[in-house]
Amino acid sequence: MNVYCGIDWAERHHDVALVDAAGTLLAKRRITDDAAGYRVLLELLAEHGDTPENPIPVAIETSHGLLVAALRTCNRHIYAVNPLSAARYRDRHGVSRKKSDPGDALVLANILRTDMHAHRPLSQDSDLARAITVLVRAQQDAVWSRQQLVNQVRSLLRTYFPAALDAFMGKQHGLARPEARAVLAAAPTPARAAKLSVTQLQAALRHASRTRGIEAEARRLREIFRGDYARQPQAVEDAMGHQLAALLVQLDAACRAADELAEAVEESFREHPDADILLSFPGLGVQLGARVLAEIGDDCDRFADARALKAYAGSAPITRASGKKKFVGRRHIKNDRLITAGFLWAFSALRSSPGADAHYRRRREAGDWHAQAQRHLFNRLLGQLYHCLQTRQLFDEHHAFTSLSAAPAAAA
Repeated sequence: MNVYCGIDWAERHHDVALVDAAGTLLAKRRITDDAAGYRVLLELLAEHGDTPENPIPVAIETSHGLLVAALRTCNRHIYAVNPLSAARYRDRHGVSRKKSDPGDALVLANILRTDMHAHRPLSQDSDLARAITVLVRAQQDAVWSRQQLVNQVRSLLRTYFPAALDAFMGKQHGLARPEARAVLAAAPTPARAAKLSVTQLQAALRHASRTRGIEAEARRLREIFRGDYARQPQAVEDAMGHQLAALLVQLDAACRAADELAEAVEESFREHPDADILLSFPGLGVQLGARVLAEIGDDCDRFADARALKAYAGSAPITRASGKKKFVGRRHIKNDRLITAGFLWAFSALRSSPGADAHYRRRREAGDWHAQAQRHLFNRLLGQLYHCLQTRQLFDEHHAFTSLSAAPAAAA
């Protein structure tokens, strides 16, 4: 007998419903969100025929958490159903718009009973791949948080300390540089910065681990800080200095977190069997390659073909046709992290791959905008990556862009 399970997920408890192939409710129960509750769930599934060889499929509205981890203990198909889709299914059972947690669990179970073929189970990625996903996303979030703090510091400095912007914004990484943070921490106001001697500036630069050109940099900073700039009233300036000091504490923590997570990402990524294949592609370094791996996973059966991967990434166009109207455009429902990494990948590949550069220029000559040509290049690279991962071979420039290299020869 085929049995299907639906779980309405919440923070403190979960509602479970089991139905058979005819839609008959076999069991329903509310479990707690702890180890005892998870054991009750697994026992309930076992009572209705769940075995390691034939596990009962489960539909739930989340793809992460301890409950999902407990359900992954065997080779079980877990379907993460979008809450919006589940709400649409609810309307099939009644028009009164009634709602309850046990009822939602029943709806999820019936989704599997009637339309399991139309939904995709969670990928069976390895533990290492899932760990890389956690680290990569945490590192990317830390980078975004760091940039938000840099923007806040920059905005604050514009209101009372423009000399600091002239001193550091022209350099790579700007206000996020260690020496910029060290100097601003030592002198958070224009008055204090103007009083710094060359020796004090050199000490701040050394404290930031700078080893070259310290004296010249210290003299440059002293000249800028003693320049002629507009000033706020002293009391207001001092208050803004306290605000800057508080922001610098947060910025230091964000920079340290981003750097430490980047080291953890590199260490884990290099241990993965797919790392060599990803690093063989032009434009993919350790951090960017880890981002791509984190979003596509290492389950070989996750995507039916390269087209499915491209649609998931959002690089493939989507067609909307109705009556006499037909529109082909970019996808709005996609993996945002993967498409972001894809644009960086395509941009980097232009400088390291003649074939990628030729492909991009051909798309531009055909009338594509810059973003369209980049997305098209990412689409092609993604198809090549899918092929290399499936066949376990490294990227080959001549095989990847044979049509582009053959065109000039044919013309000659």
